[in-house]
Amino acid sequence: MATMQKSDFYYELPDELIAQQPLAERSASRLLCLDKSSDAIYDKQFSDFLDLLHKDDLLVLNNTKVIPARLFGHKQSGGKVEILIERVLNEREVLAHMRSSKSPKAGALIDLDAGFQCQVLGRMDDLFHIQFSGDQALADILGRIGHMPLPPYIERADDANDQTRYQTVFASQSGAVAAPTAGLHFDEEMMQKIQAKGVAIAFVTLHVASGTFRPVKVENLDEHVMHKEYFDVPEQTVAAVEKAKARGGRVIAVGTTAMRSLESASRSGRLEECRGDTDLFITPGYQFKTVDAMLTNFHLSESTLLMLVSAFAGYERIKKVYQHAIAAKYRFFSYGDAMFIQQKSAN
Repeated sequence: MATMQKSDFYYELPDELIAQQPLAERSASRLLCLDKSSDAIYDKQFSDFLDLLHKDDLLVLNNTKVIPARLFGHKQSGGKVEILIERVLNEREVLAHMRSSKSPKAGALIDLDAGFQCQVLGRMDDLFHIQFSGDQALADILGRIGHMPLPPYIERADDANDQTRYQTVFASQSGAVAAPTAGLHFDEEMMQKIQAKGVAIAFVTLHVASGTFRPVKVENLDEHVMHKEYFDVPEQTVAAVEKAKARGGRVIAVGTTAMRSLESASRSGRLEECRGDTDLFITPGYQFKTVDAMLTNFHLSESTLLMLVSAFAGYERIKKVYQHAIAAKYRFFSYGDAMFIQQKSAN
């Protein structure tokens, strides 16, 4: 297969279709359903998702928890600084992006809100190695002065509502700086109904990094260097997948992050317990080893997420789906609507 180009994944999106706020109810989103076996497209509501599940299916969710990773402060010279934590190293140290008029040098002190302070220890590529001063745990500091790290296409400051809505109801493992957005559509009632139907649920962890929003800078995708993200596929999830396959059920990845986790742990050809950093870059031509269906949101033009979804659903199908979604005025990106990609309609 000829190498695809970044421009193959370009599409135009009217600004008004970029969701700037979450809907009042999580499960009130629309749901576009794509049947790969017939190329059929159906317009539904997310509340219909339950009807699309079989009792033998396994739903795999990403239980990462978004940390309030955006901080504001001042250099001691007075210049403003914005910090976006990329990765927590330990209770006092992080790797972070920093925005300021001049890049702080090693040893520079940054005064933060509420009297907190941090120091730049050095650089690691394009990230700053930062250490927080004092005895308070990092989680406590972020809980007091951190802001939810809304994506760059949400053109407003975070508010109190984002503290809960830019977080899944099943989030438990702190470490992400962006939400696994396909999971945002599930509320407690939907989770209970899924379990009551007999559909199995398992979890993976992938701490979504800010690199998920980083534009692809090369035209030839073979030259793209994928950002790394920490993931964990535990033994009990491997067992749940094996049981689902044995009973004839589908393994349904909720989101591109659950997909990358499962496929990263399947590089040997079969799913295995696995944890560490993944830089798996999935583009059309990739042979999926574990996942049978997926739920996902609508992704940015020319993004690695759109490339992954195109690999799973088929490049030409996704082009048609996105044209349909734009014409039907679906809401796009993190707080937007969802899409379910399956091989055949539910029984």
